[in-house]
Amino acid sequence: MSDAFVEAMEVAEDHVHLLMGIPPKQSVGSTVRKLKSLSARYMLKRFPYLRRVFWTDEMWSPSYFVRSVGDSVTAAMVARYIQTHEERATLGPVQAQLFPKGRGPKGRA
Repeated sequence: MSDAFVEAMEVAEDHVHLLMGIPPKQSVGSTVRKLKSLSARYMLKRFPYLRRVFWTDEMWSPSYFVRSVGDSVTAAMVARYIQTHEERATLGPVQAQLFPKGRGPKGRA
């Protein structure tokens, strides 16, 4: 992982955005696992009370999202998205609601 590098980063309350360069010989999955492992180890050492907060040894969710950059989505576009994420987050939740308030599936309340 010594050849990987972080170009942009933004830490939100419940997730982290990273724009990274990873050498072709290194798998994305192994890089993510190492990042999660190393950051959890650092956080638990730096903030020992976190051991009481987490009920298991798992600090991070096992899931992650990866998008490679290229012609249609450039590294500059991803960097700009990461840099402006905090501004957008202050506008409130932007995820669409599945059902309008008070309405369940097929009109059930």
